[in-house]
Amino acid sequence: MQDHYFTIVNTSEGLYKEKGSKFIAFAFPCTTLDEVKLRLEALRKQYFDARHHCYAYILGNEGKEIRANDDGEPNHSAGDPILGQIKSRNLTNTLVVVIRYFGGTKLGVSGLINAYKTSASEALDVNEIVKKEINKKAILRFPYDEMNSVMKLVKDLNLKINGQDYDSGCVMEVEVIISKWQTMANKLTLLNDTGHNIKLDLNE
Repeated sequence: MQDHYFTIVNTSEGLYKEKGSKFIAFAFPCTTLDEVKLRLEALRKQYFDARHHCYAYILGNEGKEIRANDDGEPNHSAGDPILGQIKSRNLTNTLVVVIRYFGGTKLGVSGLINAYKTSASEALDVNEIVKKEINKKAILRFPYDEMNSVMKLVKDLNLKINGQDYDSGCVMEVEVIISKWQTMANKLTLLNDTGHNIKLDLNE
């Protein structure tokens, strides 16, 4: 099971010029489709006089939400080359937009593919790529006399504690790396089968 992914940290830009045409690329970290739409709307307003706003994105921790858009350029000459640069770096939660100002001379499909690929690459090359763990959140509920058992579980599985409440029973909010989720569930089952009382709730 994949327990991490790679993404970019901030906004970055790239620029490519060919036969008078100018290709301005922007790379953004994005985690939702709403973020993608906001970024695209903002760029279309700022660069309203540009002929094309081509883009590609991959979203989701497992990189399953994918789209490439040619925005009026010949099929597969813009969006796919941009998408290829995101994929070649094994990135997700990433949007790259390339804005084209037409210079009066047609570049041909191969020229367009090179231009969109190069400008997207420029924008990604100057960004910072980070590795992020895929964690699952849960809530542990237990009586106070189970505290030692719970803290041993936290230590053994390297759980991250996000919050604790001891006012009405003991409640602990934790995060576990997804590849260890089943191990945690199994350990709790074994504990409870031997007389312990620790409840596990998903915190979606």
